[in-house]
Amino acid sequence: MSTEDNSQVQAVNGADAEVEISEEGLNELRQVRRDKLKKLQEMGRNPFLVETWDVKNHSIDIKDNFEQMEGQEVSCAGRIMAKRQMGKASFIDIQDKQGRIQCYIRQDAITPEEYEIFLTYDIGDIVGIVGEVFKTKHGEISIKTSEIKLLSKSLQILPNKFHGLKDQDIRYRQRYVDLIMNPEVRQTFVQRSKIIHAIKDVLENDYGYLEVDTPILTTIAGGANARPFDTHHNTLDLDMKLRISNELFLKRLIVGGLDRVYEMGKMFRNEGMDRNHNPEFTSMECYMAYGDMDDMMEVTEQVVSKAALAATGSMVIEYQGKTFDLTPPWRRLNMADAVKEITGVDFAAIVTDEEARAAAIQQGMEKDDVKGLTRGKILAEMFETFCEEVPGYLDGPVFVIGHPVEISPLAKRDPIDPRITRRFEAYVNCWEIANAFSELNDPIDQYERFKEQQAQLDDGTDDEAHPMDEDFVNALEVGLPPTGGLGIGIDRVIMLITNAPSIRDIILFPTMKPL
Repeated sequence: MSTEDNSQVQAVNGADAEVEISEEGLNELRQVRRDKLKKLQEMGRNPFLVETWDVKNHSIDIKDNFEQMEGQEVSCAGRIMAKRQMGKASFIDIQDKQGRIQCYIRQDAITPEEYEIFLTYDIGDIVGIVGEVFKTKHGEISIKTSEIKLLSKSLQILPNKFHGLKDQDIRYRQRYVDLIMNPEVRQTFVQRSKIIHAIKDVLENDYGYLEVDTPILTTIAGGANARPFDTHHNTLDLDMKLRISNELFLKRLIVGGLDRVYEMGKMFRNEGMDRNHNPEFTSMECYMAYGDMDDMMEVTEQVVSKAALAATGSMVIEYQGKTFDLTPPWRRLNMADAVKEITGVDFAAIVTDEEARAAAIQQGMEKDDVKGLTRGKILAEMFETFCEEVPGYLDGPVFVIGHPVEISPLAKRDPIDPRITRRFEAYVNCWEIANAFSELNDPIDQYERFKEQQAQLDDGTDDEAHPMDEDFVNALEVGLPPTGGLGIGIDRVIMLITNAPSIRDIILFPTMKPL
């Protein structure tokens, strides 16, 4: 088989390649690879018929344990990422799940016939390697190859190592190539896995939570104020929705006597997309019978700080030039106090809805925007408008407390001030990363709040209001013990800990508009 075709690919993928290839040129190179595959198949060496390879060793393990492994035979597999030919000998770099290692291939070590076939292999091909561990005269730990086998033929052209894969849109759409070309991306998802395992470990081993599964397809999208995705079940001829939260199912389990439960899984919200929002995202919710908001604060601190420790080795993290110390305990900030500090408006002195609306308008809010809003909703709007937008004000970590009843339909009222609830939101980097309550367990109060929310849905004043869920009210009538509940936005926590600028950087396959 001729080596001329291979030299064409070398020009694109080789160590010194910096030229950009036209689409026409790329198509020609792809055809060259298909031609090589056809020749291999005609020789009875179809790589796609190979089923297995005995992988006993990996790149970094060999390098880290060179003194013990020098001279020993190893068996590896990986993708060819570089190839350098020097007459009757060649070097290739193969990349496996750990990293890269160099392999030295001599014609007299694998037979001239096998060497000629090897010379036709391309960058991107996946090979199995058997050989002896040694160190080159330049000091690079390598494998002196005694056997090489093509396990899969790459029919596409990988980006060259100089230009790499930098286009973000292509990276997100072709994550498989992104993972091959950018080692830091692979490391991000290794860290993601460590963070998730650490969170589960804290919940299960430190607090005794039981992991459960609840429905994703529902007839009522409850547990949060958000717009759901609608779908239809053909057999039942039933309109259904993808869950926006798993809260109400988990609280049903508390009613049933499973005192501490949690679920980490996908939620779906038919809303906007930006650097912090993806319509399909990962959330963790946990519920503790006989616990309250304060218990949930402790769980939040422990889960987030220990996740950072597991992934980075420290509870102090760096995010986009800022430093955040996640070490417990975290600061507490009352919502009304925050509004007073930033705007000067003292909601402790405001009693009526009219007074609240007048104060908001005086602060520059539009009259039409506050028309018909209650005191509590205006407090929440002013916090969101004026406090959340102040650079650094909610860098945190900080727990914001004192949420009005009107925006907290599932939270227990504060026994001292029934206008607010026993609820907190946790902020880091001015992002809300967690939301928690002392859960409302009064079925009469819950029914009235659902009724008010349903009325807002029906009259169109709030298309994200919480719908009526009579079965959940029935569960509360059976009896929900005093309960603390917590929801954490796992993707945002992972963004912070991995220093990722966009949520798309920590989701393997983010939602994308088709080309």
